[in-house]
Amino acid sequence: MPSDHYFSASPASPEQQRLITVTLGGRDVQVTTANGVFSPDRLDAGTSVLLANTPPPPPGGHFLDLGCGWGPISLSLAIESPRATIWAVDVNQRALGLVRATAERLGLENVNAVTPDDVPDDVVFRTIRSNPPIRVGKNELHDMLERWIPRLDERSDGWFVVARNLGSDSLQRWISATFPVGYSVHRAATARGYRVLKVRRHGTPPTEAIELPYPVD
Repeated sequence: MPSDHYFSASPASPEQQRLITVTLGGRDVQVTTANGVFSPDRLDAGTSVLLANTPPPPPGGHFLDLGCGWGPISLSLAIESPRATIWAVDVNQRALGLVRATAERLGLENVNAVTPDDVPDDVVFRTIRSNPPIRVGKNELHDMLERWIPRLDERSDGWFVVARNLGSDSLQRWISATFPVGYSVHRAATARGYRVLKVRRHGTPPTEAIELPYPVD
């Protein structure tokens, strides 16, 4: 049913929670999942590829997990960078509740599981890590990335995992064309049919000094 898609705000089916054990941030942990969210029975292949092919996150700052689901990326970031503030963002209220439940059980007080509109407008991100919801459709996906990629801090990176057969190469071309100034994008890794795309926001170039033909007092 469309109302039970993992990108639905409120899945229609009765929630059936379960505990599964996964390895996140170098630890074996129990997480709470449920029906009506993405990959409730296991750590999905795409997220596994992303976690295995990204560098350790910065020690602090604001991080964004875009389309967090039950939270494997957010929880990994929170474990690895306990001084950072992790924004686990999703439209699926059931998914957000699962992230909160697991974060509380693991004692991860640095996770904010919220809808997109609940992220303060003045927050910029030292990193974005995302297995984006490709199946929402190209237009909605592009709108999502146009909203969040510009909120990368200067000299910061976003990492996105996309299946090759779901348009990773065309998405890379779109990002390059959409953010031509001040950004760069390249394929950082390929594994198990997935591409990991790295989007870099570069620093503002320094203003060149202008030499005047006469001395200035």
